Order: sequence, then C-alpha cells, then structure tokens
Amino acid sequence: MKILEASKVREADEYTIMHTPIKSIALMEKAAWQVANWIIEQAYTSRKLVVFAGPGNNGGDGLALARMLADEEWNVTVYMLDSNSPRSENCQTNLLRLEGIDSVKLQILSSGNTLPEIADNVLVVDALFGSGLKRPLGGFAADLVAHINQSGAVVISVDLPSGLFAEDNFSPFPDPLATKPIIAANYTLTFEFPFLSFFFPENERYVGKIITLPIGIHPTYIENVNTQYYTTELSQLKSIFRNRKKFSHKGTFGHALLVVGSYGKMGAAVLATKAALRAGAGLVTAHVPELGYHIMQGVVPEALISIDPNPSHFTQMPNCANYDAIAIGPGLGTDPETCTKLCNYLSTSTQSMVLDADAINILAQAPDQLRTLAPKTILTPHPKEFERLFGSSQGAYQRLEKQQKIAKEHQIIIVLKGAHTTTALPDGSVYFNTTGNPGMATAGSGDVLTGIIVALLAQGYTPESAAILGVYVHGRAGDLARIQHGQTSLIASDIIDNLGKAFLEIETNI
Repeated sequence: MKILEASKVREADEYTIMHTPIKSIALMEKAAWQVANWIIEQAYTSRKLVVFAGPGNNGGDGLALARMLADEEWNVTVYMLDSNSPRSENCQTNLLRLEGIDSVKLQILSSGNTLPEIADNVLVVDALFGSGLKRPLGGFAADLVAHINQSGAVVISVDLPSGLFAEDNFSPFPDPLATKPIIAANYTLTFEFPFLSFFFPENERYVGKIITLPIGIHPTYIENVNTQYYTTELSQLKSIFRNRKKFSHKGTFGHALLVVGSYGKMGAAVLATKAALRAGAGLVTAHVPELGYHIMQGVVPEALISIDPNPSHFTQMPNCANYDAIAIGPGLGTDPETCTKLCNYLSTSTQSMVLDADAINILAQAPDQLRTLAPKTILTPHPKEFERLFGSSQGAYQRLEKQQKIAKEHQIIIVLKGAHTTTALPDGSVYFNTTGNPGMATAGSGDVLTGIIVALLAQGYTPESAAILGVYVHGRAGDLARIQHGQTSLIASDIIDNLGKAFLEIETNI
C-alpha cells in the first residue's frame, strides 16, 4: 500500500471528483458512511455520541456522521467549533442538513463558552481539524483538545487526530517535554491511505489503533501517483516470493555463510544459524571461533562449521568464493583484532552481504568504512546502533530522512528495526513493515532476522527483495509465536519455530 503525503491525499480526492461522476459532497458522504458503519459494527452499548466538528472538511465529515447515526437512533450531541476560519462549503452544507434534525443536540462553541461536560460512557468523535492544519493549535482550540483528552471517554479521530501533522511533528513541536495540543485518540479512522506520522513511535499516544477505510478513490490515481513510502502487505509479496520447483536440490537454494559468535555470545550465533536454515538456504556454514565448535555441532547439526584460528573471537575470514551470501555480526564481539580484520575484509569485498549487531558497532568506530561497502549491502541496526553509526536525530521523521539519504548516498539498504521496521532502498524508497508485535522486543530477535535475510540472499533473491520479504516473514513468525505464548513470554527461539508457518501462509495465499 502507498503512503501519501497530505498534499497528495487532497490531490486524490480532487482527481476522483474530476474523473468520476461524483461530487465533493457525495465523496464526503461516502467517507462518513464508512465511519458510521465501522462504529455500528463495534456494537457500542451506550449508543451515545458526542461529535466535535471544526470549520473545514474534517468537520463536514463529523457533521455528516452525526446525521447518519441519529438516523440509526443514536443519542447524538454536536459541538460546532466557531473559529476565526470560514467554514468550507461542504462543512456548511452538512451543518444546514443537520440543523433540520430535531433529535440532534447542536451547540456552537466559541472562545467565550464554558467547555462542555463529557461523560465517560459516551463515544467522542474528533472531527475538529484534519490533514490541512498549517500550525499547532492554540487558544480555545488547544483548551478544547486538552479537555477532550481528560474526559476519560473513548475517542475516535476522523482522518487523523486533531493537532497532529501528517508528516513532520518535530518542527512544529521542537520541545519534546512540552504538552502537545493533540487529540489522544483510541482509534484513528483514516481514508484509503495511512499518513506517514502514524508510523512513528512518538505519535503512538495520539493515533491509537489505526483503521484504514476505503472511500472509492479513483484506481488510476492510486496506480500512478508517485511516492517514496509504502507499507508491506501480504498481497504485495506475490511479485517477490518464489515457489520451489519440483527438480530443485540443495544447490539450487544457495550456500549462506554466517560469521558469528565470540566468547560469551555463542547464543546469537546459534539463533542466526538456525534461522538461516529454517528460512530455506540450501546450505549454511557458520564461521565461529574454536570455542564455538562443539556448541554449534551439538545444537545445529544441519549446519556446516568453519573454525576461526582464534579460540575466542573472529580474526580471519574463510575463503568466500563458494558462498552465495554472507552475514556478519551476531555475537561477533568488538575485540580490536576483530575490528581490524573485519574492516580489512569489508574494504575489498564485493559479495552480497548482511551486516548486523557488532558488525555495525565496528562500522560505527570506523565510519569512513561506509564508503567501501559493496553496493546493496544490507545493514540491520536497531535505533541505538543506527544512532551510533549515523548520529542522533530529533524525532522519527528526521531519522527517516537520514535513513533515506544515507541509503541513497552509499547505495546500500538500511533496515531500521522497530515496531514498523523501515527498509530504505538505494533508490530512496522506504517500506514500512506491517507484521510483528511488542513481544519481539527480546534478546536474539535481531539475530533471527539476520539469518532469515542472508538465507533469502543465498537463494537468489535481490537484496531489496530479501530485506523486504525477510522483515515481513520475521514479523509474521513473531505474530504466530504471540498466539502460542503471548507477548510477555515470547523469546527469539519461538520466532524461529514459527518461520515454517509464516512461509506456508505466503505459499498458500499468493
């Protein structure tokens, strides 16, 4: 699914109105009907609705919704914000339609009014300000937002929470400690496309659960509109995933090398190696220090073992000519000798490669090494590793811009792990993952991801496809593990144990 900037979402509406026999007011009716139907399906027992409507088209959505739920015999109260801005044509039309319905309590709110009481058993709809907002809320509007947030009622925001910007929320709110005048919604019901700001961790408190509703935007616009941002959905994997052919053999699916492990960190080596095997590599070799030999042979019998000359840490790459893909980092350690030998190797290698964990920490100590990385090398940092390597960022939007810029500048792939893991490609595009859960925030989860991606590389997937598919499968296996174990008790091995089910879902659904 494409993620559009706010300006392009407005373009989508305009294109649809111009190229289909539908007027702007009718498109608003469709949007309001989608919200009304979603609310009805939730079967709220109180059936008491309080709508706060602003002067723009977002307010028009709320007024139309109020009329529709009044027709369904809901007890509806509407508070229309009287601001300095003139009402949009569609908002005014829906206000006139609502004024003719006696069962709806309608009150105009202005800065001289006392803020209305909000019972905690009502459903509040926030339709104050949508994606057209140009500056942070202040004055009476900000007071009203704070009042709604303190009410204790369930809040549904239409389009996006009032006060939140669709993309960057650091520039308008540079003080991270200040209270932001933004609705804290339990649910955000948006139309056709999610907004970029929905995917940033600092906005979780505002957007709540995100529901994307279709309203019939013209398919030609959706197909042709340019964007750098996408979500990864199961249906999109059809163009990536490769079904296996009858006469395939283990050589068909490549040989992956994992350079992993050091004294006290052999668990990471085990997890990454097991994941690579479970993710379908035909052959997997783990290059480990001598102390890891018996561990790997006993715990991962399917893997081949390459032994480093040093007993406790990495000092020498094996001959890499026979390997189709290489992963370096899980449990590797940062011994000075390891750092030197790894940097020497990276400066000359041209092979498909995944760098994770300590390999990234070593790069952070020698940032000039970035320029020597082979094109489309895949880096898989978590936020702290990203910061060590590329410097701090003021908010997730700025970090995303930095991720895009560096991926493009160095022609590498950066997989930034998180609730919506982002994969930035060398062409500047970014994919936001839609699978995974908080239970995956556990030691070893990243090592598993490394094993999955290198296995896909070994099988001949392009680095872009290996990263996007690997992240999706990793998250989906975590979701299946959550069903079995819950979030609190989920561990990295549970993700590996569910990789088979995750791949099976893809095989049978695309």
